[in-house]
Amino acid sequence: MTQNSLDAVSLEVFRHKLESIAEEMGQVLIQSAYSPNIKERQDCSAALFDADGRMVAQAKHIPVHLGAMPDAVAAVRRQEPEPGDAYILNDPFEGGTHLPDVTIVSTLSTEDEIVGYAVTRAHHADIGGMTPGSMPAGSTEIYQEGIRVPSVPLRNGGDLNEDLLSVILANVRNPTERRADLRAQLAAHDRAEKRLGELIGSHSRRRIEQAFDAIIDYSHERMTAELDAFQDGTYQACDVLEGDGVTEAEIPLNVAISLDGSTVSVDFDGSAEQCEGNMNAPLSVAKSAVYFVVRSITDPEIPPNHGSYTNIEVNAPSGTVVNPEPPAAVVGGNVETSQRITDIVFAAFAEAAPDRVPAHSQGTMNNLIIGSRGRDGFTYYETIGGGFGARPSKDGMDGVQVGMTNTLNTPIEALESEYPFTVEEYSLRPDSGGNGEYRGGLGLTRSLTIETDAVVSLLTERRDHRPAGAEGGEPGKAGENRIDGKRVGSKTTRDVEAGTTVTVHTPGGGGYGPPAKRANDRCERDRQNEKVSEQVDRK
Repeated sequence: MTQNSLDAVSLEVFRHKLESIAEEMGQVLIQSAYSPNIKERQDCSAALFDADGRMVAQAKHIPVHLGAMPDAVAAVRRQEPEPGDAYILNDPFEGGTHLPDVTIVSTLSTEDEIVGYAVTRAHHADIGGMTPGSMPAGSTEIYQEGIRVPSVPLRNGGDLNEDLLSVILANVRNPTERRADLRAQLAAHDRAEKRLGELIGSHSRRRIEQAFDAIIDYSHERMTAELDAFQDGTYQACDVLEGDGVTEAEIPLNVAISLDGSTVSVDFDGSAEQCEGNMNAPLSVAKSAVYFVVRSITDPEIPPNHGSYTNIEVNAPSGTVVNPEPPAAVVGGNVETSQRITDIVFAAFAEAAPDRVPAHSQGTMNNLIIGSRGRDGFTYYETIGGGFGARPSKDGMDGVQVGMTNTLNTPIEALESEYPFTVEEYSLRPDSGGNGEYRGGLGLTRSLTIETDAVVSLLTERRDHRPAGAEGGEPGKAGENRIDGKRVGSKTTRDVEAGTTVTVHTPGGGGYGPPAKRANDRCERDRQNEKVSEQVDRK
């Protein structure tokens, strides 16, 4: 045992203590937030990093948030923060994802020395820009999507930067809600400072730093062993996005995955150049999607931290739809292109590990944004669940979030009490899952009537191309968007009058294995049941 190593029991104790701090941060944020998007849907994430900017522990929150957090911490560390400082940022070209996702990075210190960082990222229901909700379907540059904040101090030595806060609040709708949600994030950071301080007080700073190293090394060793078991080779996959909100021209995405021992190289060369619309995914988002897939097809019990990702290399050529250059519009890239990246990386890995990869899930977040114009109006944002792809030994799950999101829904009671809406229908979508030996999960129908004039934005995918089945399974049913009964495009922003009804039918998951195999298995089970019944009757 080396000087910096921990015995197995101590490692598990410290790992769970640090993970509990991250989880408690998330709970403080959720319980303190004002907006339904955070307090009900829980569209937020929390994590702890060490003084070198390595992720040590994370809460079980949003994959697209968590995988991109290391880039945000790196951006803050370049500013050389001091103890007591907390930095705010949302710039997608500086470690952010898209502008509504506001990140706060605070120092964790003892004896006036930084020992780590606490990080929260929360989706704010509005951050300014050309439409309420800050997720317009037709944006062509990032300036249209909201106020863009580089990594700047929100607190200096513990003192709130009221001047910066006033600038941010002057550029958003619902400033009272935004202020409350930002304070909720800061409260989560204060809790992390307190809990880590208690841990250091009980065990010493040196012991905690040993734990940081040991936990990261442990994850690295386990991930190395998992990846070593895959067959070496290069595996490729491709797919398309259904337009960018400006045109309906398809946007190709390509990936080649090279497995060499325990090293995974993921190359997006050949993907489309960055597009005019907002389906461009920042590099941090592309990396998040890759990390998520690798974690999904290996042992899910491996602690997710810096050690889980050190074997993974991601190459995305600059100026492409998976690594755009500013001032590209990106708001749809975070929520929709990330899902397609997930799909193609899963598809490539299916060649190497077919028994670990499901059929395609719904492949979209079905983003619905509704808001009123003006400073004191409302903004509602929701991602709507759909079908999970069938698995090699199980049916897919019905009506769940998939891929890069992991939020809850907004309960009907909360939705109708907070917003001028009447929910007309919220149900599973019959026969939307693909047939197969194992069936794909069902999509959902969410239909609501807006009781006031408003602006509706829809950012969705899989309206033209159905989620693919696997190993002979049939594809799931495509999604569909309707406003007052009339079908509208996958990416739409429009002003609507009071009494308008918006309906979103989400895609189903693909099936796995030939449908005939399911029928044959059912017939065999029926025959076995008949035999059992006959035996019982004879007795």
